[in-house]
Amino acid sequence: MATIRYTHNPQKPRELTEAERLRLDAMTEAEIEAAAASDEDNPALTSEELERAAIARRVRQTRAATGLTQAAFATRFHLPVGTVRDWEQGRSKPDAPALTLLRIIEREPDAVLRALAG
Repeated sequence: MATIRYTHNPQKPRELTEAERLRLDAMTEAEIEAAAASDEDNPALTSEELERAAIARRVRQTRAATGLTQAAFATRFHLPVGTVRDWEQGRSKPDAPALTLLRIIEREPDAVLRALAG
């Protein structure tokens, strides 16, 4: 049996063909939204899923701003690496104290490091 190899990169959507681009350009916003809503393979996200995705993005951005890997970020700020990974992947979301810590890390990472060192 032959192995099927997928070349789809989820980070980079495939290019539209010229025909697809022309068809899309001819559609109104209402038609585009109706087509998206009718796509059974791509259901709309719930408000909880949207919130979880927004928090995950914020955690990733906070960590990325420090220039640290997940493991280094977790170590530096005394967090379990699995927790950071789960937050970034949207598997779980930080509770209120963790969100406060992340907000302080965003604004004053050195203050957090000083507090943790003491």
